Amino acid sequence: MPAPVLLLDGASMWFRSYFGVPSSITAPDGRPVNAVRGFFDSVATLITRQRPGRLAVCLDLDWRPQWRVELVPSYKAHRVAEDEPTGPAGDGAVEEVPDELSPQVDMIAELLDAFGIATAGAPDYEADDVLGTLAAAERRDPVVVVSGDRDLLQVVTDQPVAVGVLYLGRGLAKATLLGPQEVAQRYGLPVGRAGAAYAEMALLRGDPSDGLPGVPGIGEKTAAGLLTQYGSLAAVLEAAADPKSTMTKGVRAKLAAAQDYIAAAGPVVRVATDAPVTFSTSSDVLPRTAADTARVAELAQRYGMESSIARVQRALDQLPD
Repeated sequence: MPAPVLLLDGASMWFRSYFGVPSSITAPDGRPVNAVRGFFDSVATLITRQRPGRLAVCLDLDWRPQWRVELVPSYKAHRVAEDEPTGPAGDGAVEEVPDELSPQVDMIAELLDAFGIATAGAPDYEADDVLGTLAAAERRDPVVVVSGDRDLLQVVTDQPVAVGVLYLGRGLAKATLLGPQEVAQRYGLPVGRAGAAYAEMALLRGDPSDGLPGVPGIGEKTAAGLLTQYGSLAAVLEAAADPKSTMTKGVRAKLAAAQDYIAAAGPVVRVATDAPVTFSTSSDVLPRTAADTARVAELAQRYGMESSIARVQRALDQLPD
């Protein structure tokens, strides 16, 4: 088997590290570095377990793109910092992030840059879109997407290469690699189009954590049942409009009442596969040694990260040439 491409959902991982690693972990100068420690320890573990040949940390260059807000104004509105505007006028709104986390994101970025580990982003797009674009573009190696965000289950596929999601919902120690078969089985979706069906189920079900109301009265099980019965969202809507179909009057009425939302929410829920992604480095090939060893050593000492960076290097040393 070829070595996989490892695509990391950066924000998902450092948020989880921030809340999962004790805040008592500090740099020599007293600054909290729990998210930095957790992030790089996780990277070391992932390299050891997955043995990737390539790796990119995918970034939110726009965590709430204006084009999504224009389609569904409630999108992530509840996560905007209190002193920022929301809705279509809220372009550039700032996400509410713990005060002690923001400086640590900068520290992580410094260490990744010094190590020569690629980051990837796209203006006006979220990390999910970057992950989706890179996964869809891959034609050679299997892809493993690492995230605690269930939205990304929509990228699973077997063609043209295998794309799976290492889902961090219960933490890295209990992370499960989900492909089309597993997603179809877990959510009761058609296996032949499990990824696309997951996105359609999410559209119908809604997601309060992202400010997406969904279709009132259509929960996850009902949505999955409809997609399994009819095969796709397009076929579900066609059946809803056909008075001769076997769809119940209640479900038919709910879908009819939500036609405008369904039409608008499609591009909001589905990750982009054509984002203009650029990398911070000339290649996403995983370096075997730090690009700037002196800078890595200085930063590791400044932030008290010597042991975590050593773990990353040991993991890299174990990879085949």
